[in-house]
This record gives sequence, structure tokens and C-alpha cells, in this order.
Amino acid sequence: MLDLSLSKPSEIVKRLCERLRSERLSQQLTQAEVAGRAGIGISTVSSLEAGRNVGFENLVRVAMVLGRGKELENLFQPKLDSLEDVRRYEESAKRQRIKRRQDNA
Repeated sequence: MLDLSLSKPSEIVKRLCERLRSERLSQQLTQAEVAGRAGIGISTVSSLEAGRNVGFENLVRVAMVLGRGKELENLFQPKLDSLEDVRRYEESAKRQRIKRRQDNA
């Protein structure tokens, strides 16, 4: 399990990139094979595995090739622990913008 609460963003990126590389290797795929299936360059796969600045869309493409798209679907799921959370979530889905708060100081 990846504990994000005590990590710096760079540490999280490094661990995720290591996992990405491990997943590719466990499936016995070369960087070239992943790149070809994802429709991106080999250097992009290499950069992604090294944790260098690569676009999110490319990460999604590689995750899909490796059969890990479901994990991305769960990335920003709403946290619904109570009926009040469900009600608030459903109301927020109707709104397009957050209302500005007024300070009564």
C-alpha cells in the first residue's frame, strides 16, 4: 500500500514510476512494445519510468496498455461515508461553480 500522507510529491512520483516499470517487466514487455501499443514514443515510456516530466495522458495510455486502467478510474472517486455525504455530493453535481464565501467580519 502506498501511504501518501507523509510523502513528498517527488517521492510519490518515484514510487509510482518504479511500480510502472515493475509492472511492465512482470508482463515481459519491452519499452518499445508498450510505446507501440500506447501510441507514444519509446523515449516517453523511458521518461515516464524515470519519473521525468511526462504528461498525464501518456501515463493513462501506458496504464491502459498494462491493463491497469481500472485503478485510474478510482483515483478521484468521491468519499461517501454517510447519507449526508451522499446528499452533499448529489447537490454539488448540479452546481457548476462553488459559491464565493462572504466573511462577516
